Amino acid sequence: MNTNRLFCAYKPSGVSCNKFLYDIKKKYNVKKVGYSGTLDVFASGNLIIAFGQYAKLFRFFKKSPKRYEAVLWLGAKSDSLDIERIEKIDEFEPFDIADIREVAKSLTGVLKYIPPKFSAKKVNGKRAYELARANKEVVLKEITTEVFSLDIKDYNHPFITFEVDVSEGGYIRSIGNMLAEKLGVNGALKSLERLNEGEFFYDNEKELNPLDFLRVDENFYLGDKEDILLGRKLIKTDFKFQDSKEYFIKIDRYLSVVKIGDEVEYLLNKIELC
Repeated sequence: MNTNRLFCAYKPSGVSCNKFLYDIKKKYNVKKVGYSGTLDVFASGNLIIAFGQYAKLFRFFKKSPKRYEAVLWLGAKSDSLDIERIEKIDEFEPFDIADIREVAKSLTGVLKYIPPKFSAKKVNGKRAYELARANKEVVLKEITTEVFSLDIKDYNHPFITFEVDVSEGGYIRSIGNMLAEKLGVNGALKSLERLNEGEFFYDNEKELNPLDFLRVDENFYLGDKEDILLGRKLIKTDFKFQDSKEYFIKIDRYLSVVKIGDEVEYLLNKIELC
C-alpha cells in the first residue's frame, strides 16, 4: 500500500519538532515520517510533513520566502533572544513608530550575522541549544539571510509586532535583536509564529500534491519508459528538453528527478505518487 503523503501541520509553542513528529506518527499510525524547516521549541506555526518516500522530495520543493509574525519585547535582555532566559527588563520612554519603521527598512536586503547560540543549528552533530543549555561553548559561523520585507504591524510599548519574509535558514530572533539594537535597546522575542513557507500554508493537515510545489521544471522522456522505471543509464538526446538543469519526469504513477549536463544523472528515481 502506498503510504506517501504530504501536508502542513501546525506545531504549537513549547514542543520540539521531534516530539511533535512523534505525536504525528501516533496520530496517523505511520512509522516513516519527516519534516522540513525546523522550528525552535518556543516557536509555533507551519511545518511541512511528509510520509514515506515523499520526504525525499523536500530538497526539490519551493519553500521560500518564509513568512513569520513575531512580537519583540523592547528592553528585555535574554541570551537566548527570546523569553526563555530573560535576565533583566529595562524601562524607557516609547519610540515614535515612524522611527521604528525607518529602522525596519534598514534591515531589508542581504544580512550577515551570527545565528543565536540557543538555536536548532547543528554544531558537530549536536543542536546548538543543547550545548548552550549545558553551558558548553558554542561557536557558530556567520550566515547570510535575505530579508524580502519587514513590516511593522503594531506598536504597543514595549511590544513591537512585525511580519517578515526571509530566505530559507533565516533566524527571526536575530532579526528582532538587530531591530532592538538599532533602536539602542535590548530586545527579545515574546512570540514567534511561522505563517507559511513559499506556497506551503497550514490548512487543517489537508493532503497536498507534491507536483504543485516542485521547484524543478517538467521534462519528457522520449525513449522506452522502462529505462527510467528500471533505473537504466539515460541519454541526453532522449529528452524533449536538453538544457543543462534539473527536471522532474512523470512516468505512469512514478516521479523521478534527473540532472541533465554532459550526461544524465539521477537525483531521485521512482517515487510512487498517490
